[in-house]
Amino acid sequence: MDGTIGFLIAIFGFIAFVRIEKLIKELKKKGILDKDYKKE
Repeated sequence: MDGTIGFLIAIFGFIAFVRIEKLIKELKKKGILDKDYKKE
């Protein structure tokens, strides 16, 4: 059971990471973020 929960958390974390990357790219395209923006 513990392994399953860990696996689900990893999947959700990966999905969240991908969505944030897409959001940053979209904001850069629209000029809201600077082109040289780097997350900390």
